[in-house]
Parts: sequence; C-alpha cells; structure tokens
Amino acid sequence: MTFWIDTHCHLDAAGFSADVAGVRARAAAGGVAHCVLPAVAAGNFEAVRLLAHRFSDSYALGIHPLCVPEAQEADLQALDAELALRQSDPRLVAVGEIGLDYFEPALLQSPMRERQEFFYREQLKLARKYGLPVMLHVRRSADKLLRHLRELKPEGGWRGIVHAFNGSEQQAFEFIKLGLKLGFGGNVTFDAALQIRRLASQLPLDALVMETDSPDIPPHWIYRTTQQRTDGQGQGRNEPGELPRIAAVLAQLRGMPLEALAQATTANALQAFPRLRELVAC
Repeated sequence: MTFWIDTHCHLDAAGFSADVAGVRARAAAGGVAHCVLPAVAAGNFEAVRLLAHRFSDSYALGIHPLCVPEAQEADLQALDAELALRQSDPRLVAVGEIGLDYFEPALLQSPMRERQEFFYREQLKLARKYGLPVMLHVRRSADKLLRHLRELKPEGGWRGIVHAFNGSEQQAFEFIKLGLKLGFGGNVTFDAALQIRRLASQLPLDALVMETDSPDIPPHWIYRTTQQRTDGQGQGRNEPGELPRIAAVLAQLRGMPLEALAQATTANALQAFPRLRELVAC
C-alpha cells in the first residue's frame, strides 16, 4: 500500500470529537500511516498529546496567531514549561502551529499586529531553545515571517514546515533556503488556484510535504459555496483520509507516479521533523 504522512491535521477539532477513532481508522485504511497534530492554544496542549499517543501519531505545541487575541503572556510561560516537561517525549516533533496572519482584518491592525509578532518571535526562541523544528502558519505575511526567521536562526539552521504555503515563487525559495519544507493540501485541487497549482507542480520535489489541515481547507469535492449551502447542500467534512486523493491531484499536476510522490513527500517530512524517523516505519 502507498504510504502517506499527513503533516498537519487537527484531530482534536470539535468536529471530530464524536468519531475520532473512526476518522483515524479510515485514514489508516487509505494508507495515511502517520499524522502530525498541532496545538493552537495552551488549552489544547494536553489534547493533542493524548491523541498522538492514542493513535501512535505525533504532535506539536504552540500558540496559533488566530488565538493570540485571547492568549496571555503566561501562555508562553506555559508553553516553555510544557516543552521542558515533554522534551524527552519522542512524539513531540515541533513547535507549532505558530506564525503570522495578516488576512484577518482584526489581526492586521495595531496593536494586534505587533502582538502577533511578539508571540511569534517568542515561540521561535523557544523552538531554538529546545532544538525543535517549527510548524508555521502564514497568510499574507511571508516576508515578515521570513525576516524573523532570519533574525532568530539557530546555529544549525531551521527545520520544519511552512503549512498551507500560498506565497510567491521567490518567497518559496527563501523558505527553502532557510531549510524549511512547504506544505500542500486541499488548495491544489481547485482549478482556480492557479498560483498554488503552478508552484506545487514546479517547485523542487524535495521541498514538498503533504497535509490536509483537516477539518479545514477541504478539497474541491467536499467544498460547498455559501450559495450551495444556502440551497441546502451539506458541507462535506475534510478528514486525513482525503490525503491520498489530494496527493493524486498533485501527482497528476507534476506528471509523476503517485508512489513516487508518496516516497518523496514522506522522506521530506522525516527531514522536516527528524523525530518522525523513530516513529514511522517506512
């Protein structure tokens, strides 16, 4: 069976709570052998850790930029303490999901814009302190994200993943130059996503990893527009089990065999998160 790693999956989301075991079983049946579960706030650090251990997956700990408005500086202290406590846990593979979001209007204006940067920089420092890779959220903020990565670069360079990459080709190569991989998921399945599809098809293969961001970023066969939902069409639920079908679209865009894409993106994920090497039998 073709083997996949979902490098970004929110199994702790409320939408999965009623049948999370079934969600994970369906993914496994389709060849998704491992999922990386990022935290988004201090309140779900324990949830992602427990789920990762329950399903033999892995997890990341961090404070998402969309959660910064409710976060306190004490949450950064809690993250530091949790990283210290769990640093010997082989299933802790990264600091994340962290980053900057300049898409949401409320986060774009001062003082929230500066507060995002503060939380982002402090979490980069923690990743550097504990020698962990980063899992980065970037929406309309790639250049600022890059600036802080350069300023705080650890001695051995960065490892990690730019989740749901949606920047320019130049920005892509700047992230790659810093040692990071680029995550692609449901967005590549939309014909209208011309820039993302072009980059996914042309960027170096050794820079790509697969993800679903489930239950978010549904592929086109699940997505329903506002009008369609108004007309009574139910929104499908994105699950990690959708990853092989998403990957098949990417393989077609690149003109390569699906198995070759699986092997390459799995190897890339192991480079991005080195602790996965001890967890994933491939």
